[in-house]
Amino acid sequence: MSDQEKPTELFSRLLSLIEQQDSQQLIAELEEMHPADIAHWLESVPSDHRNIIWPLLSTEITGEILLNLNEELRGSLMRKMDDDDLRQAAESLDTDDLADIIPEMPLNVTQELLLTMETQDRDRLRSVLSYPEDTAGGLMDPDTIMVRENISLDVVMRYLRRRGELPDGTDKLFVVDRDNKYLGLLTLSKLITSDPSLKVEDLMDREDNAIPASTSAQEVANLFERRDLITAPVVDIENRLLGRITIDDVVDVIRDTADHSFMSMAGLNEEEDMFAPVVTSTRRRSLWLGVNLLTALLASWVIGRFDTTIEQIVALAVLMPVVASMGGIAGSQTLTLVIRGMALGHISSSNARRLFMKELWVGVWNGLIWAIVIAGIAGVWFNNMLLSMIIGFAIIINLIVAAISGATIPLFLRRIGADPALAGSVVLTTITDVIGFFAFLGLASLFLI
Repeated sequence: MSDQEKPTELFSRLLSLIEQQDSQQLIAELEEMHPADIAHWLESVPSDHRNIIWPLLSTEITGEILLNLNEELRGSLMRKMDDDDLRQAAESLDTDDLADIIPEMPLNVTQELLLTMETQDRDRLRSVLSYPEDTAGGLMDPDTIMVRENISLDVVMRYLRRRGELPDGTDKLFVVDRDNKYLGLLTLSKLITSDPSLKVEDLMDREDNAIPASTSAQEVANLFERRDLITAPVVDIENRLLGRITIDDVVDVIRDTADHSFMSMAGLNEEEDMFAPVVTSTRRRSLWLGVNLLTALLASWVIGRFDTTIEQIVALAVLMPVVASMGGIAGSQTLTLVIRGMALGHISSSNARRLFMKELWVGVWNGLIWAIVIAGIAGVWFNNMLLSMIIGFAIIINLIVAAISGATIPLFLRRIGADPALAGSVVLTTITDVIGFFAFLGLASLFLI
């Protein structure tokens, strides 16, 4: 049995235990699973199964499970929990993880939880909550180990032994001054392999590698990729050390970004529950279908303006989809390239014009190449040289417009605060369909009728 088959077989066995109503064996199986795996399984089963499973889970792991669920399912399960169970689940989480779910908790539970926390932990939590969740400040873990530059490595080692436990994912210590302003970092590898009599300042890395707390989560992910980071310090505007970001947080950002891009193509939310109620899913998707209906009606209206032309020349109806399809694909290629460049931070005001000109010329050359190919096919197919020239010019016009649209739509949407990944394809498809039909049928009306 391969490793890829094991989760599938485990999930099947768990479903079988639910159907057999074997609660004891089901609990035993769940206790052997990692909370993240339980969360993945809960997202994969219908709501009636979840209602059986959730009450069986210990509050010692429900906090970690909630953390790994999509937002919609997490909110649904939290609403079913009583205040005591919810508080106990939250108490099992680290400060940075708690910051992810505490905004969704009832106010009375949140207040009670804050009152029971130690002053240091409460201050750390408030520090994380003061920043938007999609920024470095919202991602950071405030539990960091700070040392001064003027102490010896031997003192640092004694401090770590007295502390007894390091925060998860610690590969370096952060060096600060008396005002907690960030100075540099000391890797654990240097600490344990160097002469204990040396001072921190002799070995610390003074490179300016701190990440401002206001940095976007996507830019944080880009920095980790470019610099091959495992952890990185987070500082405020006065360069005071606030916390650290670890690679596991960045992996979550990358996964969420990929999910968002993929789901947005269909107008869906990456946090949507796969087994959400039918009414809820219908309502969400109906809105998206309504938007697409309006764009389709606009394209149909353009076609309707040339109904007389189409009636006289049936070949136009046969060739219309070719013009629209070529424009749509060409535009999508540019749109995808630009959205990716924006996500990676490769596009700015300094290079946007050059990218626009480059994509414009790509549209021109692709338009010429495929205009010749499609015009030749149309000429042979319908034995009409004028018709082949018309569709050739229409292809050139639509591919140029598609390139311009694909390059400018994401930048425009970002400027007005809209999501390019979500709205870009809808706007692009509308433009390429309308321009393609208008150019092809308009030229046909001028020269064929």
